[in-house]
Amino acid sequence: MNYSEILKRGETFLKKSNIKNAHLDAELILSKAINTKREEVLLNINKKINNKDIYKFKKYLLRRKQKEPIAYILGFKYFWKYKFYVNKSVLIPRPDTELVIEEFLKLVSKNKSIKILDIGTGSGCIVISLIKERPNCIATGIDISIKAINVAKTNAKLHHLENKVNFINIDIDKYKSYNYDFIISNPPYINSIDYNRLDDDIKFHEPKVALSGGFDGMKDIKKVIIKSKKLLKRNGKLILEIGYKQKDRSIKLLVENGYFINKVSKDLSGNDRCIVSTKL
Repeated sequence: MNYSEILKRGETFLKKSNIKNAHLDAELILSKAINTKREEVLLNINKKINNKDIYKFKKYLLRRKQKEPIAYILGFKYFWKYKFYVNKSVLIPRPDTELVIEEFLKLVSKNKSIKILDIGTGSGCIVISLIKERPNCIATGIDISIKAINVAKTNAKLHHLENKVNFINIDIDKYKSYNYDFIISNPPYINSIDYNRLDDDIKFHEPKVALSGGFDGMKDIKKVIIKSKKLLKRNGKLILEIGYKQKDRSIKLLVENGYFINKVSKDLSGNDRCIVSTKL
């Protein structure tokens, strides 16, 4: 059997399992099974595949049939300009979160040296991307999940930044390092009703602790805003990702806690997604 034939079988199998991007997923899964790039698969479409790799291909297809996200099967996800290791202990990076990077880079010049805190760092993809772009800065990423912190540390090593980014397993309530110039955070912000409506890929496979923001989705946003007030320098900035219906409530909380609202940015779908504010 060659690559072309097994891809057709894989695509048919995934389509019957109601997988949306069956064609692309089959190609990615085959590239994983034979340990090569997808482009190499497509350039060598008539190449024969051995039995060992057929077995691996089928094993990965079964995982995808169970709605396991393709990023977890592949073991990586691209975010911003970089490739990050991911597993089921961390949220899969989303393009919308790149807004946080964009807003930060507009405010911090190339050679500037500042102190950054990432609250709820997960895979570390945000803070590592920032340090790749602004190498004179120093950063800390904190997360309540030790498994997430282990993934973040792995990513720091992969990007040769283990000496530039410090990852700590701690709850934000217990964190007591101060005088940050910038705090960034993509906290859990999905409310209980919306959480139950999520696709099976997300709801049954990605960590609930990184998604669910309690009954109204505001529990962790509120915690980040209040705690950041203590951790930031005066005139320090908080860049916060929010849910698309949370702008007004988030702004109200920020203003009540002594922040000036600099900007609200919209995501690729035109929804309010990122608030930039300054501690007065």
